[in-house]
Amino acid sequence: MDIGIVSMRYAKALMEYAKSMGAEDTLYKEFCMLDRSFRKHPDLRMALENPILTIREKLTLICTAAVGDAPAGREFARFMTLVLKNRRENFLQYICLSFLDLYRKDKHIGVGKLITAVPVSQEVRERIHDSASSLLHASMELQTEVDPSIEGGFIFDINDFRLDASIATQLKKVKQQFIDKNRRIV
Repeated sequence: MDIGIVSMRYAKALMEYAKSMGAEDTLYKEFCMLDRSFRKHPDLRMALENPILTIREKLTLICTAAVGDAPAGREFARFMTLVLKNRRENFLQYICLSFLDLYRKDKHIGVGKLITAVPVSQEVRERIHDSASSLLHASMELQTEVDPSIEGGFIFDINDFRLDASIATQLKKVKQQFIDKNRRIV
């Protein structure tokens, strides 16, 4: 069965249910944290696919990954119970991503990621956030990351677009130009 179809059906059903209950904002926060947990701890997915763990243990694991020590929301717990009873835990990460995507489209939220070689100040971060928000005509979620391998400059991902102004990329382009030029000479 196609992973995308299954995960999107569950995500759409959850979104409709959340809207009817007025709990989409709370679910969004819980799913954001669950997404971060899936990214930080790849073993979480393997633990959920473990047939030895009971549904109750898996539910506890998911709720802890989503909200930590705080109690999980009623809608979140009910949805996770449904997913686990239907044995769809192997699709949970994709369901999570699909729900986040649906929520962001519904609320007109853009997602941006700024990668720099050195940490940026809060003032610069806010200016980039405000500029991107005005360009998208939407609210903005901006993540920053420090990656010294880009050697300088920045890489800015926003929704599906990438602006790569890093030194490493520019050096690669210059190197490729020299290689192409030398091939023609020989």
